[in-house]
Formats: sequence, C-alpha cells, structure tokens
Amino acid sequence: MLVNEVAKTLNIGPETVRFYTRIKLLQPQKNRFNGYREYDNKDINRLKFILAARQLGFSVDDIQQILADADKKRSPCPGVRRLLAKRLQETELRFREMQQLRKKMKKALAQWKQMPDMEPTGQMICHLIEEFTVPFTTEEK
Repeated sequence: MLVNEVAKTLNIGPETVRFYTRIKLLQPQKNRFNGYREYDNKDINRLKFILAARQLGFSVDDIQQILADADKKRSPCPGVRRLLAKRLQETELRFREMQQLRKKMKKALAQWKQMPDMEPTGQMICHLIEEFTVPFTTEEK
C-alpha cells in the first residue's frame, strides 16, 4: 500500500503516516522500480499500535522505547504499565491545575461583569486583568 492508501484505511491524514515513517517508527520497503514507499500489513499493524498508544497518552519517545523492546523480542508490558501509571499521575496533576484555572476564570468573569471598559494608558493596558486578584491557596504556591 502507498501512503494515501494507508491513511485512507486507518482514517488518518497522509502526513501522519509520513511523520511516523520520517522518525523511523515505520520502515516500509521502497519499491526498487519507482522509489515509492510500500507499506505492508506489518506496517499497518504497527501504525495501529502507535495510534492506540498515542490515544492513551504515550509520548513518541515512550512508543519508540516500547517498540524497541518489542523488536528485540522482550515483553514491553512491564514498562508499559509503569509508563501509563506515570502518565496518569501527570494527567491528574494537570487536571487539578485546570480545575484551579477554571475557578479563576469564573471568578474573573463574575468580577468583570460590572466593570467599565477603559482605554489603555501609559500605566495600564487592560484594567480588568491588572486589577484581578485571587488569593493564593497553598496548592498554588
């Protein structure tokens, strides 16, 4: 299969296929007559794995390590479990940070409802932001 056929089969853009080929996660054979890259079922399965791993939050570096282990016939599963636990922990932290940001945004909108619009001065750009105050919690310090 050619790049466009792979992309169509997996319902992704051709640039996605080219990207993973460029970084050598996919290594299709080159047709010796026309130089086109030809992807086989092994490449398709590998790309499906890559896409599934990305959906679970694994980084490209993570996937490279997982595939390197698999290519050496070593089970990547123990490492996958550790990596996913780490990614989950990072996601939980980002989630809490986003919840705090959401609270600040809501508070800002509530404060700004009754505030007038003002033109910038040499001392102030947008008084809404500059006058906005939220006491820091111990989580934010």
